[in-house]
Amino acid sequence: MLTETHWPQNTQLLLVDDDTVFLTILKQSLQHQHLEARTVSTPQEAIEQMRLHGFSHALVDLNLDGQSGLNLVPALLAENPKCRIVVLTGYASITTAVEAMRLGAHDYLCKPASVEQILQALRSRSIAETASIEPMSEPEFEPMSVRRLEWEHIQKVLMENNGNISATAQALNMHRRTLQRKLQKHPVAQ
Repeated sequence: MLTETHWPQNTQLLLVDDDTVFLTILKQSLQHQHLEARTVSTPQEAIEQMRLHGFSHALVDLNLDGQSGLNLVPALLAENPKCRIVVLTGYASITTAVEAMRLGAHDYLCKPASVEQILQALRSRSIAETASIEPMSEPEFEPMSVRRLEWEHIQKVLMENNGNISATAQALNMHRRTLQRKLQKHPVAQ
């Protein structure tokens, strides 16, 4: 259940996703929390809106109609370096999470994420800020499964090839259709 929290008066939210139904539902949910948000569906619109309004917070989908939302993170930060950006994806991987943080995103969420999880990610300190302030106990090491390692490697090579399936398949010495089938599956657990 959503709990109403008080946001600073100057809070401005930018929602970037090519799924218009998702955007409409999320915007309505945010309105119930007394938050106004502007929705856009392309990277170009997002940059233009950031330039015009200087949003304090942004939620960016990782896959924007075939384009990578990761490329949008530095562009949005160039317009407003103080913007808190959360990357949202249905195809989570360690590689893309690390890359999102490296590019300046404050958090990374996997779909389906609840409105409460999204709001918490937008409000909370970044992982890097938390790590530098609060000492963390070292987690117990658990090696990844072979299937998970394969998934991570595919994601890394896919990113190196800018999302080009054919080039990635060639680099992996794999048939393009086989790669497409592997990518359609959700990431395997640890």
